[in-house]
Amino acid sequence: MFLPLVSFVSVLLVIPLCSPCFIVSSPVELLIMQALCWVHDDLSQVDISSYVLKVCGRDEVLQNKYSLGSHEYVQGCRKWETEIQLQLLAHTAIRRDLARTVSWHFIMRFEKIPEQVQMCNLSLSSSCSYEKYYLMCSLMHNGRNLFKPIQSKKVGTYKSFFYHIKWDELINFPISVALLPLETMLTLSLYGILNQNANNSPDTNRQRKGPELLGKVTMPLFDFRRVLSRGTKLLSLCTSHQTLPPAVGGKKKSQTERIILCNLLSESAPAVWPCGARARRLHVRRGSHSLRPSLRLTRVDRQLLWDHRHYARSLEHSLPKILASVPSWDWGSMGEIHALLHHWPPLSPVAALELLDSKFADTEVRSMAVIWIESCSDDELLDYLPQLVQALKFECYLKNSLVMFLLSRAQGNINIAHYLYWLLRDAVQDPAFGQRYGPVLGALLCVCGTGLRASLEKQTQLVQLLGGLAEKVRQASSSSRQVGTSGLERVQSFFQRNTCRLPLSPSLVAKELNIKACSFFNSNAVPMKLALVNADPLGEELSVMFKVGEDLRQDMLALQLIRIMDRIWLQEGLDLRIVNFKCISTGKNKGMVELVPSSETLRKIQVEFGVTGSFKDKPLAEWLRKYNLAEDEYEKASENFIYSCAGCCVATYLLGICDRHNDNIMLRSTGHMFHIDFGKFLGHAQMIGSFKRDRAPFVLTSDMAYVINGGERPTSRFQLFVDLCSQAYNLILAFHLLQCSGLPELTVQDLKYVYDALQPQTTDAEATIFFTRLIESSLGSVATKFNFFIHNLAQLRFSGLPSNDEPILSFSPRTYSLKQDGRIRDVSIFSFQKRYIPDKHYTYVVRVLREGQNEPQFIFRTFDEFQELHNKLAILFPLWKLPGFPSKMVLGRTHIKDVASKRKVELNNYVLHCPYRVCDVNIIHVLHSITEVTPISPATGRVEGEVKLSVSYRNSTLFIMVMHIKDLVSDDGADPNPYVKTYLLPDPHKTSKRKTKISRKTRNPTFNEMLVYNGYSKETLKQRELQLSVLSAESLRENCYLGGITLSLKDFDLSQETVKWYKLTAVPYF
Repeated sequence: MFLPLVSFVSVLLVIPLCSPCFIVSSPVELLIMQALCWVHDDLSQVDISSYVLKVCGRDEVLQNKYSLGSHEYVQGCRKWETEIQLQLLAHTAIRRDLARTVSWHFIMRFEKIPEQVQMCNLSLSSSCSYEKYYLMCSLMHNGRNLFKPIQSKKVGTYKSFFYHIKWDELINFPISVALLPLETMLTLSLYGILNQNANNSPDTNRQRKGPELLGKVTMPLFDFRRVLSRGTKLLSLCTSHQTLPPAVGGKKKSQTERIILCNLLSESAPAVWPCGARARRLHVRRGSHSLRPSLRLTRVDRQLLWDHRHYARSLEHSLPKILASVPSWDWGSMGEIHALLHHWPPLSPVAALELLDSKFADTEVRSMAVIWIESCSDDELLDYLPQLVQALKFECYLKNSLVMFLLSRAQGNINIAHYLYWLLRDAVQDPAFGQRYGPVLGALLCVCGTGLRASLEKQTQLVQLLGGLAEKVRQASSSSRQVGTSGLERVQSFFQRNTCRLPLSPSLVAKELNIKACSFFNSNAVPMKLALVNADPLGEELSVMFKVGEDLRQDMLALQLIRIMDRIWLQEGLDLRIVNFKCISTGKNKGMVELVPSSETLRKIQVEFGVTGSFKDKPLAEWLRKYNLAEDEYEKASENFIYSCAGCCVATYLLGICDRHNDNIMLRSTGHMFHIDFGKFLGHAQMIGSFKRDRAPFVLTSDMAYVINGGERPTSRFQLFVDLCSQAYNLILAFHLLQCSGLPELTVQDLKYVYDALQPQTTDAEATIFFTRLIESSLGSVATKFNFFIHNLAQLRFSGLPSNDEPILSFSPRTYSLKQDGRIRDVSIFSFQKRYIPDKHYTYVVRVLREGQNEPQFIFRTFDEFQELHNKLAILFPLWKLPGFPSKMVLGRTHIKDVASKRKVELNNYVLHCPYRVCDVNIIHVLHSITEVTPISPATGRVEGEVKLSVSYRNSTLFIMVMHIKDLVSDDGADPNPYVKTYLLPDPHKTSKRKTKISRKTRNPTFNEMLVYNGYSKETLKQRELQLSVLSAESLRENCYLGGITLSLKDFDLSQETVKWYKLTAVPYF
C-alpha cells in the first residue's frame, strides 16, 4: 500500500476513533495506524506491530520506536519540501536477503601477531648509492622517546647472494625493564650516508651531504600476553616515503623493502609485566581550574595540569590534556593513573575519541575510551566511523576493545557493517598498515552473515568494472573521449545477472544502467556520470558520479566535518539548510559521489548572462526566479539561500576550503547553495605561479549579496545573514577528528590552521566582530570574481562579449537620456577640492547648466573617471575627432596640488572642445548626473530606524558593541553614509568620544564593532548616560544627523550582557 505522508493533525484526529485501546509510542506507529484505518474497519483484530513503513525508492524501513524526524530520508524531504512517500508493508513482505540465518558468537584469537625486532643483520634488495649505514635505536611510548635515541656504529655493505649490512653490535638501553610501560615500542630507524663519488646517485644534483632516512620499523617490547619479547626476530622496514606512527604492526612486502635481522637479549626467565596493578587510595579535592586551550602543551603546562589534576574533574573534557601530562607511565604509576581514569566523570563520545589518538598507548585508557563511546547511537557512530577505523593503527595488539566494539556494532546494524567494510577495504590497501587491517576485515566478513557478504562481493565487482571503465575514459584524449559502449555493456551485463546495492548506501539498489543518460564531466579527473535504474518501481532514478585519479578520502573528511557541524547547529536550534551528500572512497584514488538533483554550478548559471556574467549582480536571482515563479516560492528560495550561504561561508572558512571557482559551487532550484570537490583544504590554496588563487577568506560575491538583500541596496536581510554567520561560528568550538583522519598529508600546521580559525581564546562578541570583518573582506574582494571569469574563459569554447553587455561607466552603473535629463547647454570645471576617503586625492567640481534651468548644478568627478569617459567615447564614436586628453603621467617631484591645478585647466579645455553632438548622446549624461550642493542642517528632518546594541561589563571595562542599524531615512531621499558616535555623559571635554567606521550608501548598515571604555567602576557608570548618535558622512557639506538614543546606564544589569534593539529618536545632538 502506497502512503503519502499527511499532516500530523489528521493523524491525531483519526487514530483514537479507530483504536482507542492501542497505546502508541511514536509518530511512526501513529502513521501505521492511520494507514490501517483506511483498509480495516476494526483494528482490534489487527496486530499493528507486524507492520512497518518502507521508504519508497529505498530498501529501508522506518524504525517504529524512533521519532519520525530522526530518519535521514524524512529530514531530506523536509529540507527539499517534497512529499514524504512511504509504503505500508507487513513484516512477512520485507526482503530478508541480508539477514543472518545463524546466531553468531565470535571469539577472536590471535595466537601470534606480526612483530618487529632489534639488530644484527640487514638485507637489501639491490645495491644502493650509500657509503655507510647506521641505525638509530629508541624506546617510545605515547609517541615520545623515553630517552635520547642510541646510534649504532656506521658500517658498509658486503655481498653474499644479496647485499647485506652487518653490525654484530649490542645496544644497551639505560633503563630498567621494571620501569618500562607495558606498551613500550622499540623503534629502529635506518639511515644512509650518501656516497658523494657515486655517479649514479639520484641525489648528485642536490649534493645532499647529511644522512638520509631510508626506513623505519617498530615492535612492541611486550607481547599480548604481557611477556617481554626475546630471541631472534626478522623484520621488514617501511621505506622512508611511508609515514609510520610508533604502534604499527607490520606491512606487506614489496620489491623495495629492506629486512632487518636482530636478536633481543634478556634473562633466561621470561619477564612478565604485572597484571591488575592495585590502585592506591586517592583523596580527591574538588575545585575548579580553568584550562587555557592550546594546540601543544609546554612542559610547564603539563606539570601544572598534573599537579592540579583533581581540581579539573568538574571540567571533564580536560582529561585528555591531563593524561597527556602524566610524567611517567611505568608500573609504579599505573595505579594512580588508572584510579584517576576510573573515577573521572564519563566523557562524551566525541571527547573520548581523542583518547584513541597515538599519544595514548595505554590499553586501559583506550578501553575506557571505547566504553564511553559505546553510549552513542548507531547514527552518531556512523558520523565518527572513519576516525575509529583509523584509530586501529594506534592499537598495540590486534585483539583490543576497539576491534571488538566495532565488530559487535556491525553485527547489529547493516549500515555500520556496510560502511565499515568499505573503510577497512580502503585501509587494507595502505602499504604501511594493510597487514594490521587485513585480519579485522576478515573477521567482519565472518560475522556479517552470508547474505551481506554476498552483497558486498557484488558491490566490489561493480566497483572494479566502473574503475576500469573510468580509467579508460580518463586516459583517452579529449577529442576521442567518450563513455565507451563496450564498457557500459559489460556493466549492463553485470546488472542483467543480478541487482546490486551501491557503495554509497546499502538502501540504494540498482537493477540496470540507463546508458543514454550516462556521460562524463569536463574536469581534470574526467569523472563519469552514471544513471542507474532503481530496483524499486516506486523510486526515482539514481544519479551518481564515479571518479578515478583523485583521493576521495579528503572529500569524505570534509563532508564528514560539515555534516557534524550541521548536527551541532541543529542541536542548538540553528537550521542553516546544509546540503549533505554522500561520498565514499572505494579504493586507492577512486570512489563514488552522490549527485544532488535539480542543481547547477554557478558557472553554468552565470554564463547564461554572457562570459562576463561573473561580474553581474543579477544572474543568481534571475535563475532562482525562473524556477520559483510565484512570489512566495521565490521568497522561500531566497530564505534558503541566505541560510545555506551563511553555513557555507562558516564551514569553508573553518576548514580552509580552497580552489573555490564557480564550478565547485552549486545552487539548487530551491535556493540551497553548497560546495563540492574538496581537493584543497586546510588553507592549501591553489597556486598560480607564486600567487594564491584564493585571495578572499571565503566566497561571497555581489551576485550572492543581491539575492541576500533582495536587490542592489543593503537591507535588513543582510544583517540576518551576518547574524547567522556569527551565531554559527560561535557554536563550533573544537575538532579532534582531523588528528585521526588517516590522511598522510595532514601536518601539525594543518591542525594549527583549524585551531587558529576557531579563535578559541576570544569571546563571542570578539568572534562576531572578527567574522564580520571576514564577511566585509570577502564581499569586497575583486579577486573572486576575476577567478570566476578566468574559469569561464577556460571552460567556454567561444570568445567575445555577449550582446547584453551595455557600454556603461563603472562609477555610474546606469544610462541617462536627453529626454529624461535635459540638454546640456554649458559645462566647465569650476574648481577642485581635496578628499581623504577612501584615501587622499583631488576631485573636480563640474558646473553643469541645462536648458530650462536658471541655476547651474554641480557634480564631482575624479581624473580617472574623466579618463574612463574619454576611452568609452573613443570606442563608441571612432569617426569623431575628440580633443586630446591630458596625460596621466607626471614626471619629477611635482607637488600634487600643482598637478591638480594644471589638470583643472586641461580638463576644462577638454570638455569645452568636445563635439557638440557628442554631448547629446546618452553616455555623456552619465558624467553630468545631478548632485545638488545644498547643506542639510544636522538636526532637521524626520528620524526613523532602529539600532541593535550589545552592552556588557567586565574587568572595569564597559563594552558597547554596535551591531546593526535598520530602516534609516535621509531628508534628500538618497542612501546615507552612516556611522555611529558615542559619548559617556556628562563629558564637558569630549574625551569619551568613540566612533565606528563609515558604511557606504546604505540604509541598513552592519557594523559589529566594539567601542570600549576602560577604567570605569560600576558605581561610576551608574551615574553616566550613554549617548549614541547616527550620522551620515558627507563630502562637501556638514555631516547629517540621522537619529540617536540616550541610555541611562543605571538601568542596565552590568553583571550580564544585554542585547537589544533601540528605536532612534531626535535627541539633542552633543
